[in-house]
Amino acid sequence: MIGRRYASALFQLLDESGVEPARNALGSLTQGLEDTPALKHVLASPVFKFEEKQVVLEELCQRMQAPPVMRDFLNQLLKNNRAVLLPEISHAFAELADQQKGIQQVRVCSAKPLDSTEQAQVKLELTQTLGKEVDVVFEVETNLLAGLKIYIGSQVFDNTVLGRLTSMQDQLTKG
Repeated sequence: MIGRRYASALFQLLDESGVEPARNALGSLTQGLEDTPALKHVLASPVFKFEEKQVVLEELCQRMQAPPVMRDFLNQLLKNNRAVLLPEISHAFAELADQQKGIQQVRVCSAKPLDSTEQAQVKLELTQTLGKEVDVVFEVETNLLAGLKIYIGSQVFDNTVLGRLTSMQDQLTKG
């Protein structure tokens, strides 16, 4: 929730040409935090001074060719002890960038891998249903047994055998 507010603030500060570089920089920072525990420790630990953290982020911004506004934004995160929110901010910022482009992020889970024809059909049907371009990520969750589970924003559409069985169990136990 807080990360979304920071992402929105950054998004409003950028002109259209700065959105993608900022998105890439945020994504790289997030990946760096996941891949490098030492970086996460430096940003989260009170042992390191503000100035030391600032130098680290400044160097990373230069390497990623981040827009100048990004540097000020990251300094503000440091001042407010919110640097640990970078993954959440990055995700929320990516959603805002996609909304600006008219792209909807969708995650589709299935019990077994879908072949390219099935993936294309699912993507086509989602594009037609939503009336906008979709960026679909396909994942496999073997516990679903069969069917699809589709995540669109905060909504989940569960048309899986496991989902139906769970629903039937809930109905039977409730009365």
